[in-house]
Amino acid sequence: MASPQKRLSWGPYDTWVDWARGFGLAVVAAGFLAYGGAFGSGVLTTPVRFAYWFGLMIVGWVWGVFVSSYVFRPHRRVRQHLWRRVLLTSLAISIPYSVVVGVVTHFTRGSRFDNLIDLTDLLVSVTLISAVMIGINVLVGRQMGAMTSASSEPPKFLDRLPLKLRGAEIWAVEAEDHYLRLHTSKGQDLILMRLSDAIAELEGIEGAQVHRSWWVSRDAIAGAVRGDGRATLTLTDGAEAPVSRTYARLLRERGWI
Repeated sequence: MASPQKRLSWGPYDTWVDWARGFGLAVVAAGFLAYGGAFGSGVLTTPVRFAYWFGLMIVGWVWGVFVSSYVFRPHRRVRQHLWRRVLLTSLAISIPYSVVVGVVTHFTRGSRFDNLIDLTDLLVSVTLISAVMIGINVLVGRQMGAMTSASSEPPKFLDRLPLKLRGAEIWAVEAEDHYLRLHTSKGQDLILMRLSDAIAELEGIEGAQVHRSWWVSRDAIAGAVRGDGRATLTLTDGAEAPVSRTYARLLRERGWI
């Protein structure tokens, strides 16, 4: 559970490292496309070609982050498989951004998009680049996350799991009197422990305390509903965790609700 000071969670990015990675990939892709004169841009002079691609890719990256902040946040309406969300994000980015690309291309290369074939080619090209960039970001992000997890020690709390839950993913921890109810991928069970002590030992699993009686793993959130100033998180196992106002602001900043 990373500390809030180390995070800048919004859409697909959770930390400053994620933001730097996304920006860096956009810059590298722009250089590659400019150097190769992709999509007919080879007719432009070298300075104009590089300015053309760097401008489009950086602005497109900013627009992509904005769109992704809605598609990749936990919500009932976007519970699709990861790669379906990648496709959905690509289309959401490309349809309006194709207009920007078309206008810039017209003024730099004199291209006209006045028939269905040209418009279709433009949309396909923009969607293809968007899908590739989002896919690379997702793959690199997952790989870096896996490397970080592998290089760090497993959370101490895992040693407290009952024998029947060993090896399970921890989805949530719920306080019940002096006991804790564990919500995991292998079912539920109770252990005798205080929630505050459990949260301290859950360090290393991305999650957060959402209520005085609940800690929730981010990966376990299947949906989020807000209403009457309160929020409720629906977990993978169907359980519903209330979000108190004390923790709601932090979760909004992270894009969880």
